[in-house]
Amino acid sequence: MATDSATADRADRTGLPDGLWRVDGSASNAFLVRDGDGHDAPLYLVDAGVPGDAGAIRAAVSNAGYDLRAVDGVLLTHYDYDHVGALAKLAELDCPVYAADPDASFLDGSRKPGLWPHKALIQRVAGVFTDPPGLPVERVADGDTVGSFTAYHTPGHGPGHLAWVSEDRGVGFLGDLVREADGALAASPWYISYDPDTVRASVRDLDDRAPEFATACVGHGDPVSPGGREALATLAASLRG
Repeated sequence: MATDSATADRADRTGLPDGLWRVDGSASNAFLVRDGDGHDAPLYLVDAGVPGDAGAIRAAVSNAGYDLRAVDGVLLTHYDYDHVGALAKLAELDCPVYAADPDASFLDGSRKPGLWPHKALIQRVAGVFTDPPGLPVERVADGDTVGSFTAYHTPGHGPGHLAWVSEDRGVGFLGDLVREADGALAASPWYISYDPDTVRASVRDLDDRAPEFATACVGHGDPVSPGGREALATLAASLRG
């Protein structure tokens, strides 16, 4: 894949299957995925980084052979500044954002995060610096589908956190439910989570329910590909008492 020299380290698909691109943002990863074979298949942006990542997202979309107007939807894993911040800066987007409540309501401004636990307070403060995206926000629930992707409600890191998994595309977008280090997955730590016990329960639940996928894409760390599903199973096994 050709890359713009100014953002060569920010838009990458090395080691990823065809039709999947990583945006290595300044604080977290975002991804672009083509949901099918051929250039005209639906195209989804998964998460959107901080506001300063808008240029890297544009470059990734361009390097994939598209422009932002071709994006058919944004699959949001959760409402955090480093996952939604650039949406308002991507004025060319003309598509729905798919998210679960209460995160969907945090995003469109119809509701604010609470003051407790500490992670909610962090979200509330960060919300002062997060502009609504100006896009329709479509509420999804556990088991809903967008294209070949199924939404799995995986709370703990945040109350509306979703994992998006497509058996057809062989990819799971796990957001911040887990993070990667040295090729292994670890559960979201307590200091950035609403409830670490719920995080661990969500990891086990996702392992119980999710289909096979080769590539696990995470908000923090490198994608695990191949072996993504096995990495999730290994983590879940370590969390079973």
